[in-house]
Amino acid sequence: MNKILAEFLGTFILVFAGTGAMVINQVTGGTIGHVGIALTFGLVVMAMIHAFGDVSGAHLNPAVSIAFSVAGRFPKNEVPGYVIAQLGGALAAGATLKLLFPSAHDLGMTVPRDGIMQSFVLEIILTAILMLVIFSVSSGSKEKGITAGITIGGVIALMALFAGPISGASMNPARSLAPAIMSGNFHHLWLYPVATIVGALLAIPLCRATRGPECCSGNQS
Repeated sequence: MNKILAEFLGTFILVFAGTGAMVINQVTGGTIGHVGIALTFGLVVMAMIHAFGDVSGAHLNPAVSIAFSVAGRFPKNEVPGYVIAQLGGALAAGATLKLLFPSAHDLGMTVPRDGIMQSFVLEIILTAILMLVIFSVSSGSKEKGITAGITIGGVIALMALFAGPISGASMNPARSLAPAIMSGNFHHLWLYPVATIVGALLAIPLCRATRGPECCSGNQS
């Protein structure tokens, strides 16, 4: 249960700080700005990896847990518990922000700026890059240590900096589902879970092609 609680708390803090920065930016007339929001997402992920990486691996993302499992780095029977904890933490963060900022209607939602397919393909690519980096700096299914925290947090901040204005740079089903559900806006709800999971799975053959079969060849069950 300590792993489940770590994933719940880690994802809660990630969504609370990340989408909270978007909400506060909105209600204060842009005081945080796009760069500030991107840095918030990167910094909070880095902090959560340092806080919980040695407990649960600090996945904080259903797409990451699923990809670790398919790659053979994470027991398949632990995936449902992790995903439920991640979604629960994200929803709790969304509910908290809704309570604190009732005038913020979208609660930091991710929405396509232009065409749906543009954002769909972009999210696949972003998540594939993120997952490839995670595979490269993690041990088994655990993202832990100074290097992992800084690297993964830095990649998330980088992706949010350049792609956030187009697709929202979600890379995380829980991060996108929670604000949508709590705000009652279900437009394009399918896009982010599907694209991010596809992108995370795409990183598996990319990792094997660049780092060898041992990158993702575990036998966890």
